[in-house]
Amino acid sequence: MLCCPFRVAVKRKLNCVLLFLIALMLFTRASAVAADAPSAIPVKLEQNGQQWRLTRGGQPFSIRGVGGDGSLDLLSKSGGNSVRTWDVDDKTERLLDEAHRLGITVTLGIWLGHERHGFRYTSFDDVTAQTEKVRAAVERFKNHPAVLMWALGNEMEGYDGGDNPAIWQHVESLAAIVKRLDPQHPVMTVVAEIGGRRVQAIHRFCPSIDIVGINSYAGAASLPRRYREAGGTKPYVVTEYGVPGFWEVPKNDLGSVDEPTSTTKAESYRRTYQALSDDQALCLGSFAFIWGHKQEATATWFGMMLPDGKKLAAVDAMTELWSGSPPTNRCPRIERLEIKGSARLKPGATFQASLTASDPESDSIKVRWVLTEDSQQFPTGGDFQAAPIGFPEAIGNADERQATITMPRGGGHYRLYVFVSDSQGGAATANVPLFVDGPIVRRPGTKAKLPLVVVADELETPPFAPSGWMGEHTAVKVDERSTDAPHSGDTCLQVDYARGDGWAGVAWQSPPDDWGDRPGGFDLSGAKRLTFWARGAKGGERVKFGVGLIGNDKPYSDSTKVEIEVPLTTDWRQYEIDLADRDLTRIKTGFVWVVAGQQQPLRFYLDDVRYE
Repeated sequence: MLCCPFRVAVKRKLNCVLLFLIALMLFTRASAVAADAPSAIPVKLEQNGQQWRLTRGGQPFSIRGVGGDGSLDLLSKSGGNSVRTWDVDDKTERLLDEAHRLGITVTLGIWLGHERHGFRYTSFDDVTAQTEKVRAAVERFKNHPAVLMWALGNEMEGYDGGDNPAIWQHVESLAAIVKRLDPQHPVMTVVAEIGGRRVQAIHRFCPSIDIVGINSYAGAASLPRRYREAGGTKPYVVTEYGVPGFWEVPKNDLGSVDEPTSTTKAESYRRTYQALSDDQALCLGSFAFIWGHKQEATATWFGMMLPDGKKLAAVDAMTELWSGSPPTNRCPRIERLEIKGSARLKPGATFQASLTASDPESDSIKVRWVLTEDSQQFPTGGDFQAAPIGFPEAIGNADERQATITMPRGGGHYRLYVFVSDSQGGAATANVPLFVDGPIVRRPGTKAKLPLVVVADELETPPFAPSGWMGEHTAVKVDERSTDAPHSGDTCLQVDYARGDGWAGVAWQSPPDDWGDRPGGFDLSGAKRLTFWARGAKGGERVKFGVGLIGNDKPYSDSTKVEIEVPLTTDWRQYEIDLADRDLTRIKTGFVWVVAGQQQPLRFYLDDVRYE
């Protein structure tokens, strides 16, 4: 049947009207969603003569900040207004949202590779991958209203002169990219103190860097003077400060380091903050370290809190400095912790320790005494450290004022801790180093929960560090975040050996950089196997994999040693190292690979390494 032309025309008009109404509805809904979605708050760096300042949303903004993953709610209530991170990860979005809800800003750090970890600033592939990582992070988070600024890297220049032009030229290229992608937020880079030629290098090679971030401890209060003497004219932020670092403290006659009490530490935070606040011309603010807890040299050296979230006196000090008023309930105070007699003891010796502590509000206090091995780990890089083993049986009669301690039979370094807490969320800490003059006894490592993951995507606290580089290690390059067809997740570990002769390898160690001279390791009793996935780039690559390297000639050895050699294929394949009936009570070298020259350079990949 033929259609009427008029009827067809009307139908077409009705269809057009309907499509228009649908489009209008979708546009209105999208506009409403866009209107509700938060958007970036502009942050500007302004100069007036010799004075610099930050503005946020058009208002002056001075950073009263912290670094760490402690409570943001406590930070807000304490008068802080900012937090810094060291890298972006799957928790970044939640952090930004929570910070924005509480009115806290976030300096988003983007980790840049360290040469000591195998990153090469002269490598096309390394630099390209890092550039794309930075680009992706900025594109993802630049419009979040909590973002204050970007921090490119953290001490990536190393701990010597800090004058490698390749590093600084790459930092400049990254900063220029960030500024093009996000003109609404300043760009900072973070260095380890200002020794060597760091300040000079940034000012010469990095015109796109707006702000210099400086991690400084014992010397933080003198930074206003020293920074200018080093030629600094850019504004700066002190991105880490607090108690003097253990590397800045002379060793005592036991060969260990004496740690201040948490009560004494609070004054270090106070002095530094006040000195930096006086620099109204160049200093834009500061981030106290660490808002939370971290095992580094000791269990308490840098922590502003205990693992259970109780605050220490440093938090009280910062609360008063940030808000102008002390907290309503302050932390307990420790006046003195001392032992009767010498700190150099015989195996099994018993001694008395005494404590003088009080609470400012006369709250009742509880005291906990703890004896552990002393880690004797004093590196400056801040790498992960496992907690040393403890000896709860060493604590005899103990109360709020004294304790009887019986030392273990094994020789070596120990540390006696005391933890004082009130009922209001406050605490105090102190410790003393001890030494048992006797033969080293092989003890179990820290008891590990199985399965224990050694290598995997986004491993937050790796139990072992890939720090034991061996043989022709200068020919080795390790990319811990390769995206070249990982077995699972987004990344895998890629290894390149550039030589056709010689040999090289990498050992995963606990503690890092230790070949048996320090306590550490894990008790993996109960593990039946170590499994891992591997593949070769071309197939046929022969690689040795194993557990344990340190022999009994060292005071702190691995309790077992086993290895296998396998030819790799181009497809991912799971391999297994049988650990049944092995002594796994102290594994310090948790994983190791070794390659020998095979007449040509080779590449292989690793993923999902775990004890089961």
